[in-house]
Amino acid sequence: MMPYRPEPFTDFRDPREEAALQAAIAQVTAQLGGTCPLLIGGKPIGTERHIVSINPSQTEQVIGRAAKADLAQAESAVQAAHEAFRTWSRTGVETRAELLFKAAAMLRRRKHEFSAWLMLEAGKSRGEADAETAEAIDFMEYYGRQMLALAERGGRELIPLQGERNRLEYIPLGVGVVIPPWNFPLAILAGMTTAALVAGNTVVLKPSSATPVIAWRFVQLLLEAGLPDGVLSFVSGSGAEIGDYLVQHKLTRFVSFTGSREVGVRMNELAAQTAPGQKWLKRFIGELGGKDAIVVDADADLEQAAQAIVVSAFGYSGQKCSACSRAIVHRDVYDEVLERCIALTEALKVGDVRDAANYTGPVIDRSAYAKILEYIGIAQREGRIVTGGEPAEAAFDGGSGSAADATASASAASGRSGDVRGYFIRPTIVEGVRPEARIMREEIFGPVLAFARADDFRQALDIANDTDYGLTGSVFTRSRAHIDLAKADFHAGNLYVNRKCTGAIVGVHPFGGFNMSGTDSKAGGPDYLLLFTQPKLTSELL
Repeated sequence: MMPYRPEPFTDFRDPREEAALQAAIAQVTAQLGGTCPLLIGGKPIGTERHIVSINPSQTEQVIGRAAKADLAQAESAVQAAHEAFRTWSRTGVETRAELLFKAAAMLRRRKHEFSAWLMLEAGKSRGEADAETAEAIDFMEYYGRQMLALAERGGRELIPLQGERNRLEYIPLGVGVVIPPWNFPLAILAGMTTAALVAGNTVVLKPSSATPVIAWRFVQLLLEAGLPDGVLSFVSGSGAEIGDYLVQHKLTRFVSFTGSREVGVRMNELAAQTAPGQKWLKRFIGELGGKDAIVVDADADLEQAAQAIVVSAFGYSGQKCSACSRAIVHRDVYDEVLERCIALTEALKVGDVRDAANYTGPVIDRSAYAKILEYIGIAQREGRIVTGGEPAEAAFDGGSGSAADATASASAASGRSGDVRGYFIRPTIVEGVRPEARIMREEIFGPVLAFARADDFRQALDIANDTDYGLTGSVFTRSRAHIDLAKADFHAGNLYVNRKCTGAIVGVHPFGGFNMSGTDSKAGGPDYLLLFTQPKLTSELL
């Protein structure tokens, strides 16, 4: 087998690739409006109730409808997964890994098609969508190889003892509930789901209600690759209605969640409770967001730092848990870095992601739109907005509004009259923000960047650490001593030096954070599959 290598990104400057993407967008557009069923025990099940998914760039466009599960169907999904575990857990590791490799190859051939779904349902630019599809491929290629290696080295780790044959093997846990986020609805969903599956577990997958169509498309891919009936159940539905039920079920062995801190903390609490008849302590594997900072030292390459800040803050409209939402800059270079970041930000175009000229697209939905505009109102009181701070116009195929429409959009987000045609918000920079300000402490999950001044590098690190989170962070400095200090004292799960704080690559940058950022699961790393297995020792007297 070839060694693992990350999937290369597509160069859309190649006219053939651009043409292929356009063809894929046309293909996907022709399929919009369909209905995604539940999948329980290998059988598709329709429902009378549905979740409606819309295009956040063009809110009158329905991407699709997903069946909405009730408690009885959630129960059936868990029971089907429990039954399928009897055989899937005994399926050979090679067979399970080969299924991932096959699915990865199929996704590679259909890369532009899945990227088109990401563009239309999740509002991702072509570059962001392509990177996510590549990451989904990477997760399957990497976890397949990791499971083979884990099975192989299980018999090699122990110290030999004369007269005994000892073996340590890593066996699956049981039924897992996987709840992925909307912001990486293909890559993170694929990684969470296939890691559990390749380890021999069965999965009840509850996708985000904002992006259920992409989730269903990936489930179909796994079925086409040969995943047996019942091993994976798909139950789209309300978290309040079926999410808690799945987490608390006595047959649930582990819960894998990526999403907000509020929801994740609640799930952790529910998973810690034991239900009548439950024989184990459930595992909770959580990634709960971040409040990430880039620190710029006085001696840094300022152009490199400014470029990294803007890309990290405003890629995918700041809707990444790794996004830079705080720039902490040494006072001697503060004005210069701020001025350059303003210029770079104002050059960014925001709009419908089908237009290649747009750097970034919408925020995901009306709720996020309203929340971000509310935080922008807070920012006006906590600092000085130097660029952005308002809804953005967006034009595509004849245009989607005027300045008056943008004002109406802001009103609609606040619950007043008006029609939001696309959830576009201008990238916003707020300067002169105090470390204790809300926009320096609370996760906004949108295109809002706070600039804070530090007297020295030590103070900059203290400000960076002054948060409940600890996911990613970057430092820009030429000082070896300051790099060493950051390695020791910058409390983040993923620390980057002289590069952006987003863009972790599977197998290269194992990803997971400290504190309220989650359980530091290190997805895409060599330890991740251990979370979905349990070691069993067999000792035989010869």
